[in-house]
Parts: sequence; structure tokens; C-alpha cells
Amino acid sequence: MEQSELQRAIEAILFASGEPVEVSRLSMVLEADEPDIIAAVDALANDLAYNRRGIRIIRLEKAYQMVSSGEMADYITKALETRKPPKLSASQLESLTIIAYYQPATKAMVEQIRGVDSSYSIGALLNKKLIEDAGRLNVPGRPIQYRTTADFLRVFGLNSLEELPEIDKVELGEPIIPDEPTELPDQMQMEEVAQ
Repeated sequence: MEQSELQRAIEAILFASGEPVEVSRLSMVLEADEPDIIAAVDALANDLAYNRRGIRIIRLEKAYQMVSSGEMADYITKALETRKPPKLSASQLESLTIIAYYQPATKAMVEQIRGVDSSYSIGALLNKKLIEDAGRLNVPGRPIQYRTTADFLRVFGLNSLEELPEIDKVELGEPIIPDEPTELPDQMQMEEVAQ
């Protein structure tokens, strides 16, 4: 299949799907090698962006999806009478951050790091489709594990989880030991001397 025919087929599949389509699936259906699929999608995406078309193709890890151009958001909102999605609360954002960096993460892990009950936040993130069930942990009680979704990548403008900013993660269960010894306040030192 020549490049232009491959691009037309990919464009039709992505448009009809409305959801991310794995490169491996495109390769199988179109009977083309994955590097050829990737080159065709990239060329198509560049053409749509260069010509400032109303649609774009974005990469989500090992999949592609056709989406509307961000420049057209106001028109789409008016035409479809949609409202902006509700913003994330601070507790939801904290829970989402923990799941994104430690995934798959259990509710207990999120609560251990946050120090508060996170049931509501995790439920809200599931309803917003920013996280999903990633199976159960093989320990007593079999807690549910959570991971981020393709919607998470799309909402935060990421192609993959590797694009998350670096953070200093402290291993769970290990004590935090300061680099320099901390001194006791004067009053506590005096109480120790008095004893």
C-alpha cells in the first residue's frame, strides 16, 4: 500500500474510532510494518497541523487518536453547548499525582502518603475517567490497584508517562532521615538537663 493510501486509511480509522487506536492494531489491519504506520501517521499529523485544520492527531503512548484542534474549542463549546469539565480539587490532584507516579497504586498507598482518607478523591477520579482499575494486589484483602488512563494523558497534554516531570520519591516504608541532625528547641534541652 502506498503512503497516500495508507494515510487515508489511517485517517478514516482514527476518525471512525473516536478513541485511541494502538499502532499494533493499525499495523495488523492495514498489513503494514509498524515503522511505516508511524511514519504515515506522523506525516498526516504534521500536514493537519501545518494547514491549521480543525482536527489533529495526537500520540498517546503506543496509540494515536484524532481530536479537535484546541484553537476550535470555543466554537465546539458553543455548537455542542458543553460545559467545561469541573476542576480537580486539591485532594483529587494530590491523589492523582500519587497514582501517576507510583502506579499501580492502591487506595491504602495513597492514604499513607496523603495521611487522610482518600475514598472520595479516588471515586471522583474514577468518575472523571482519569484513573482506572488495574487489577487487584495479591495480598490479604486483595485491594484494588489504580493506574492513569489515556484521558489523563490527554487532559494534561502528555504523550506518555515518561513526560511527567521528575520528582524526588521517598520509598514507602523507609524513614525520612534528615541530612543534618536537628537540634531540640531550647526549652526541651533545658527539660532534659533538669531530669
